Amino acid sequence: MRSDIFDQKNLEVETGQRFVLQNSKMLKVTLGEPVIAAKGAMVAYQGNVQFQHKGADSLTKFVKRAMSSDDQALMTVSGQGDVFFARMAENVFLIELEGDAISVGGSSLLAFDAALQWDLHRTRGAGMMTGGLFNTLVQGHGAVALTSDGTPVILDCSQQPTFVDPNAAVCWSANLTPDVVSSMNMTSLLRGGTGEAFQYKFHGPGFVVVQPSEGFTGAVQTS
Repeated sequence: MRSDIFDQKNLEVETGQRFVLQNSKMLKVTLGEPVIAAKGAMVAYQGNVQFQHKGADSLTKFVKRAMSSDDQALMTVSGQGDVFFARMAENVFLIELEGDAISVGGSSLLAFDAALQWDLHRTRGAGMMTGGLFNTLVQGHGAVALTSDGTPVILDCSQQPTFVDPNAAVCWSANLTPDVVSSMNMTSLLRGGTGEAFQYKFHGPGFVVVQPSEGFTGAVQTS
């Protein structure tokens, strides 16, 4: 049997590390300690692995998740073995938190160490017309895997105000608190709008990671 699919570059990557990129689109996590992942992001696993829906850890978090229209369903993955995660062939990136924090927008969160603390935060100015915009703050010591629909760009927000489509914001510095601003006016609204009605406004020392896409509008994975 002969095929390019059996090329050395497509073999499983073994490094001994817990979070390992298999390629630019797929992540492998070696269990021992549990991991929290986006529901539906598992594409394969080896060993004795259990998947359990991740509910809210507190009443406050439950209320936030119920209010959030763009909240991402999570699952706890535990057991012994290796689990492979991917989402819509998006690019996967790893961030190692060392007692610090990162704010993650929309559905960019793929997986993270269960020992990390996380919570939902509502964006300032996100009211009824925006559908309610939330981001996930992840902090502590451990690995976080994020996805980007295409190769992202890092924008410096310290020199001037930076405006980003909420669906294109992958993550940003935890010390930055974005505002939701509207570029709509009554004339534009009456004429059907431009499709660019609301943006995140960032300004201050820090960065925002922007993907070259406003996200998928197709069906959500359910596995």
